[in-house]
Amino acid sequence: MLELRDITAGYRRRDPVVRGVSLAIDRGEAVGLLGPSGCGKSTLARVAALLHRPEAGTVVLDGEPAAGWRHRAPRSQRTAVGVVFQQPRLSADPRLTLAALIAEPLRATGRRNDIPDRMKELAPLVGLGDDLLARRPHEVSDGQLQRACLARALVLRPRWLVCDEMTAMLDASTTAALVAVVEDYRRRTGAGLLAVGHDRTLLERWCDRTVTWSELESAAETSGTAPG
Repeated sequence: MLELRDITAGYRRRDPVVRGVSLAIDRGEAVGLLGPSGCGKSTLARVAALLHRPEAGTVVLDGEPAAGWRHRAPRSQRTAVGVVFQQPRLSADPRLTLAALIAEPLRATGRRNDIPDRMKELAPLVGLGDDLLARRPHEVSDGQLQRACLARALVLRPRWLVCDEMTAMLDASTTAALVAVVEDYRRRTGAGLLAVGHDRTLLERWCDRTVTWSELESAAETSGTAPG
């Protein structure tokens, strides 16, 4: 289970955007988090992915509390979560080819020997041929770059996926293709999913259940964990 317990987080210490919020996702479950822009859902997603340290609360991965954040997190926890962000151009190194972008986590974790096999498996899965893999981000479309970012998120075989507005900048056909890749991966591996977005129709079709941001806030107020 991925558990977010009484999370308070933000970027200004005295004005957190997330206040006392809790959310739990079972292994293999797909949960949609629906809310308007600026409500705090992306901040919560970054906390779940161990990319942002909360001011209060606990993240629990498969029964173990998070022991660090970003590069300070233990490798076993840091690699347990794959993340796809809304804007691929802000999450991709412009100097890297798409092939190098996908392989980046393998290099960072000392698994260079796995690169050929994982590339051979993932590139066709996300719809990238050799020509596209040799290009850099400025030479491809947003949809093509997001396909590479999804492959990068899957390359370490994570047990949890966090898709933060993954399809917000994509056309309908690319959205359908990437959602299908995520669902195929989940069926094969039993991975859990937190899908963040503001498209209710997409989230309700994609996920086992959808939670609204207002519901999380109401639950926090009822439990008395939200700071005053």
